[in-house]
Amino acid sequence: MRPLLDVNYARVIGMIWCLYGHSRSELSFALSQVSCFIHSPRCSHELALIQIDQHLKGTLGQGMILKPAKFDRLFMDCYVDADFLSLHEKEPWNDPVSVKSRTGFLLLINNCPIAWSSKLQDLIALSTMMAEHYALSTAMRGVLPLRNLTMTVAKAVGIPDEHLSTFKVTC
Repeated sequence: MRPLLDVNYARVIGMIWCLYGHSRSELSFALSQVSCFIHSPRCSHELALIQIDQHLKGTLGQGMILKPAKFDRLFMDCYVDADFLSLHEKEPWNDPVSVKSRTGFLLLINNCPIAWSSKLQDLIALSTMMAEHYALSTAMRGVLPLRNLTMTVAKAVGIPDEHLSTFKVTC
């Protein structure tokens, strides 16, 4: 069977990863799905690439807009969510991936996004509450090292202590 696209599937995925990493965080889920089949893509995966391309063409002038808050204090916000059984009834019933929940989080410093993630949880959650707790735990493993790094960098560049004393993390 002849492929739909006359391009290297892996190369296109790499280019989209570059866009995702720099300005297009909304591609996270779609990109993770098509990346799973990088070594053996089928026509359905090529169709998904075409849909991603159409999305990018339709939102050409858009992307991540960085507008930091007025710097009178330093603050970090973390938005966390979990989707319990996110692939249930979308994947074959005997596939262990079909019962996994999805974790997503967005980490901002002074309203500027600096880290985000959307991925399947490693464990199989038995309830919505368990999926949410696991999502919060995953997000905090990203928040705490970044908080320490931010404090270290802020002190190194000479940000006054009165700005750092109010540095708080909100989840």
